[in-house]
Amino acid sequence: MAVSYKDYYEILGVSRAASQEEIRKAFRKLAKEYHPDVNRDAGSGEKYREINEAYEVLKDPEKRKKYDTLGPDWSQGQDFTPPPGWGGGVHMDFGGDAGGFSDFFRTIFGGFSGGGRSASMEDMFFSGGSGRGRDQEMVLQLSLEDLLEGGTKTVSFERAEPGPDGRLRKARKTVNVNLPAGVTDGSRIRLKGQGSGGGDLFLVLRIAPHPRFSVEGHDISTTLKVSPWEAALGASLPVDTPSGTVTMKLPGGTQAGKKLRLKGKGLARRKGALPGDLLVRVEIVIPEKLTDRERELLEALSRESSFNPRG
Repeated sequence: MAVSYKDYYEILGVSRAASQEEIRKAFRKLAKEYHPDVNRDAGSGEKYREINEAYEVLKDPEKRKKYDTLGPDWSQGQDFTPPPGWGGGVHMDFGGDAGGFSDFFRTIFGGFSGGGRSASMEDMFFSGGSGRGRDQEMVLQLSLEDLLEGGTKTVSFERAEPGPDGRLRKARKTVNVNLPAGVTDGSRIRLKGQGSGGGDLFLVLRIAPHPRFSVEGHDISTTLKVSPWEAALGASLPVDTPSGTVTMKLPGGTQAGKKLRLKGKGLARRKGALPGDLLVRVEIVIPEKLTDRERELLEALSRESSFNPRG
C-alpha cells in the first residue's frame, strides 16, 4: 500500500546534516507561526500537524536514524512503499486527533496502518513464551494547559484480545487516565493490565508545542521583548505566565539573552516538593523606524556616551 512520502527535513526547512539545535530552533519558529491559536488561515492546522510530526521524528536520534535509512532520493508527496523486509514495530492507535500522525509516519514507525511488517497478533499477545501478555507503549500528547489543569483524560487505543472463539483479534479499548501531580514531558504512566493479553500499557507524555511557552523538566520558559532603554535603565514589566500576567522587575543593565527566574511559576512537582520556575529570556528589540525627536536623542546619547560595546 503506497502512501505519500514526508520529507521531514524539507518540512522544517533544514538540511539533512542539521544539528539537533538547528532542528529545535526551526521547529520552534514554525510552530509559533502556524499554531492554531495564532494562525487562523485555511490549512494552518494541517501544516502545524505536519511540523509537529517532522519534529517528533527528527528530535529523536533513534527515529531520525531509522528515517534516514530510507535514503535522500525521495521527494515530498511522492508515492512511497516501504522497502522489502522493512520492520515496522507495533502501532498504537491514539484515538481521535491525539497524536495526529500521518499514514506515512505509521507505516515507518508502526503497524496496523499500512505497509511494512506489522507485529502479528501472536507477537502482541505473548512475551517470550512466558504466557504473560506483552507490555505496550504509546505516546499521549497533551497541551500545556491539559498538564496544568491535571484531572482525568480519556485515551483510546487498540490491543489484541481473544475473541469468543479463542482466536486473537484487534479490539479498541478506552480508559480514563488520571494525571498524577508532578508529571511532565517524557514522564511515563503505567496502566497495569491494559496492554495486549493482560500486559501493561505505558503512556509516554509529550507536551504539544505552545506559541509562547516551552517546557524544560518542571520549568517553563518564555521570551520577554524589551526596549533598549528598558534594558539599560531597568523597569517593572508585565510577563505572561500560564496562569495569568504578573509584574517582573527588570534590573538596569540587563543584557540580551539573560534569563530571569520567577520562582514557583512553573509546573507542579510531586506532593511536598516546590513547583518549577518560569524562566524569562530577555530579547532586546530595536525600533525599525525613529521619529525625528527619537533620532535626535539617540544621536545626542551617542556623542555623550563613552560606552564601547566592542571593548
